[in-house]
Amino acid sequence: MANIVFIATSIDGYIADKEGGLDWLHSVPNPDNIDMGFAPLMDRVDALVMGRNTLETVLSFDVDWPYSKPVFVLSNTMKEVPNGYQDKVFLVQGDLTEVVADLNSKGYQDLYIDGGVTIQNFLKQELVDELTITTIPVLLGGGIKLFGELEQMQSYQLIESKVYLETIVQNHFKRMG
Repeated sequence: MANIVFIATSIDGYIADKEGGLDWLHSVPNPDNIDMGFAPLMDRVDALVMGRNTLETVLSFDVDWPYSKPVFVLSNTMKEVPNGYQDKVFLVQGDLTEVVADLNSKGYQDLYIDGGVTIQNFLKQELVDELTITTIPVLLGGGIKLFGELEQMQSYQLIESKVYLETIVQNHFKRMG
């Protein structure tokens, strides 16, 4: 069982710009559409856990639904799944430890954790087992930060580091202890 974060940041640690935009993610040309490990991640995980804001962002993209696995959305305000996604998106709420235990008991062992607040809350509860952080070589100077305050230090070991498109660095860490 593993709770896995797989996300891109700017050099200065932002996951969205000052307007919440993500266009900067495409600032490095990728003519061959290299997925930088997304397909193997999706093959590995059983489900995704994200917050409402992240779901709304994904739904705003002009693309087909990008996930082949169930998506569990943490929300205290969303009362129903958007039309057309009832077989793909499921609402969950409550203590994260209990949510994860419930999902694990239903056979969802490896979870892809996505979205800034959701990742920060998983980290606060020491529920992140792996971090894969892809650094796009831009400085945004503000926006939505990946990391927030933690009560104590958490230690991770670098498992692998890769360079894509001669400029994008991806580091894969596993939690120690």
